[in-house]
Amino acid sequence: MDMPRSDQRSLYPPIACYDTGFLDTGDGHRLYYEESGHPNGLPVVFLHGGPGGGTSPVQRRFFDPKRYRIILFDQRGCGKSEPFASLEANTSHHLIKDIEHLRQSLGIDRWLVFGGSWGSTLGLLYAQKHPEHVIGLVLRGIFLMRESEIDWFYRCGTNAIFPEAWQAFIADIPPEERGDLIEAYYRRLTSDDEHIQLKAAKAWSRWESSCVTLVPEEQQIRAADNSRFALAFARIECHFFKHLGFLDQSEAILANVHHLAAIPTILVQGRYDAICPPVSAFELKQAMPHADLRLVPVAGHSAFEPQIVHELVNATDHFARLNRRG
Repeated sequence: MDMPRSDQRSLYPPIACYDTGFLDTGDGHRLYYEESGHPNGLPVVFLHGGPGGGTSPVQRRFFDPKRYRIILFDQRGCGKSEPFASLEANTSHHLIKDIEHLRQSLGIDRWLVFGGSWGSTLGLLYAQKHPEHVIGLVLRGIFLMRESEIDWFYRCGTNAIFPEAWQAFIADIPPEERGDLIEAYYRRLTSDDEHIQLKAAKAWSRWESSCVTLVPEEQQIRAADNSRFALAFARIECHFFKHLGFLDQSEAILANVHHLAAIPTILVQGRYDAICPPVSAFELKQAMPHADLRLVPVAGHSAFEPQIVHELVNATDHFARLNRRG
């Protein structure tokens, strides 16, 4: 492992919110959002992973609170948003509309979009739909919602790197169902039996948490056992993956990448990311020559691995300097 450098950046200190609220989507959902940092700072929207991961206070700390107006929100069905773990009216298209609705409701003209893993997917989709409202993109752990990427994690790829976690993941699925684990888990996660739902949700969440860092962390794995988190995370994520993100085609993001040509972009990718392998970041960089790809040599998928934090904080500081206010 690399030793920390003397100039290695860390997260900004913990901060409290100065405002919270709920955004009514008009179709049965209420989205929790919060604001922290400087009310007149550079607006940034944080797009969490999953789908279904929800937000946490530590995510405010990627941004200088003296220079940023930091906006976090829980996507449909997860975190503090309502209704809990709902799959109704919950697609990529709904989430893109939600981001734009939130921007308008907060009176923001243009903002920085920051997202990791599924948040990188959603950030790319939103920016392709509304490029005129995006100052820049900071994306980590690139995921393009392609069938090949889903197959890598749920069929053949990551299982060769984390075989013991994979065995635990498939243990309760009969051999005859293991040819399509997404479908097998979807049946259980949408079962009328709450016990079956929760058991499947915890197994699904443990699998991902076992692979998220370069060195597996027991604390991360134990956190996946939280019933509320696991149920929303597993149900919503499986729902999106079963439907390939509700995109028109597997290569939809790369096919529309020309819409991002005028948007400054920084991509941060762990070299040993076993969930979202670096090939996706590499191919996105090839399609976006202007993007700055920062391939972190000793890191996995987590946003909180030290060298990933270093690059993300440097990236947000970079955009703050470019867009000084006051």
